[in-house]
Amino acid sequence: MRKVSVVIPAYNESAHIATTLRAVRRHVECDELIVVDDGSTDGTAELAAVWADRLIRLGSNHGKGFALKTGWEQATGDILLFLDADLRESAAHAAHLLVPIFDDSCDMTIAILPGPVRKAGFGLAKGLARRGIQWMTGYIPNAPLSGQRAIKREVLQAVGHLDRGFGIEVGLTIDALRAGYRIQEVPVAFTHRETGNDWHGVVHRGREFFAIGRTLGQKWKESVTNRWG
Repeated sequence: MRKVSVVIPAYNESAHIATTLRAVRRHVECDELIVVDDGSTDGTAELAAVWADRLIRLGSNHGKGFALKTGWEQATGDILLFLDADLRESAAHAAHLLVPIFDDSCDMTIAILPGPVRKAGFGLAKGLARRGIQWMTGYIPNAPLSGQRAIKREVLQAVGHLDRGFGIEVGLTIDALRAGYRIQEVPVAFTHRETGNDWHGVVHRGREFFAIGRTLGQKWKESVTNRWG
């Protein structure tokens, strides 16, 4: 019997969290809706409490990886659906991620989002992530940085941890593939907040690039240790 736990990490998302959770409630198969408030200071937790079955409040900001790990470890479902808090009404499309899991076509689905409304940056982080995953696993992803995923619990139990920060998606993909699990990318019409070409956007993409590089370095060390250790 399948049971779906939706886990949504949120940090200062008061502008979007209620709309996102309402869309999940109305349109997505969800036996358990968990929000992990990652030290928000803007009322996110209070808004989430109206819709969530369970609200987990962290005392300070620990990062997305820690929040997701906290959520799935306390979830009871055998299928975990990870969604971002800023999807708003488009969160209703998350049901598409569950179909291949339900029919056992794969063990983890990853959403391919529509292209951005406006181009920002040079795609360096995405390119690094794609090449790194290909180099370490042979798999060439279309959406290496997508955080919208449905995953069988056994995959997360086998992986055992989630990388912190912006390298979480890259690390999870590499770990799942190395463990022999099947991945399928699914086009989904999600929309979310986009980073622009202002100073904040440049800093964000720079932090993302270096975090991905750090994760890839760690995965390379792990492969060497496993091979020769």
